[in-house]
Amino acid sequence: MNESDARGIDSTDYRILRELMRDGRASDVTLGERINLSSTATARRRKILEDRGIITGYTANLDMARLGFNIVAVVSIELASQAESVLNEFEQAVVACPSMSYCSFVSGETDFLMIVHVRSFEDYDRVYRSELSTLPHVARIRSTFMMREVAQRFVAPAALLEPSR
Repeated sequence: MNESDARGIDSTDYRILRELMRDGRASDVTLGERINLSSTATARRRKILEDRGIITGYTANLDMARLGFNIVAVVSIELASQAESVLNEFEQAVVACPSMSYCSFVSGETDFLMIVHVRSFEDYDRVYRSELSTLPHVARIRSTFMMREVAQRFVAPAALLEPSR
C-alpha cells in the first residue's frame, strides 16, 4: 500500500485488517464483536477497504505438504537480455507454468525469483526439464531447496501497525 492508499485509514480500519489477517472468514457480526463496532459499521468499513483495493480478496491457505508437495524450490533465473520485449515474453511464459506459485522480477545478480512446489526430486527434474528450461531467453537457472520452514506470513505484522502521524 502506498502512502496515498494509507490516507484515510484509521485505527478502527487497522483493527479490522488485523482481525481479517487472523480469520479472513470472520463474519461482520464476529468482526464487530472483536473490535467493539456494530456489524453494520463493520460491513461498511470492510466494503470501503475492498473498494479501495486495500483488501484484494479472500483465499484458503493450503498445506502443500499435506497435499503431497513436500519439496519447495526457490529458483533464480537470469535472462540473456533485459530488453523490454524479452522481459515481457518471459513473464507471459512463466505465468503459464503450472508448477510455479510465485514469481517476481528482482534487482541484483538474478532477474527473477520463483517458488516451485514439487512432490519429489524426480518431480523437480521433470519440472526443470519441461517447464523451467523451456522458458524463453533463459541464460541461467539456479535452484535452492528449502530445508525447513521457520515462519510464513502473507503480510508482515509491521504493515498493520498504525503509522505515526
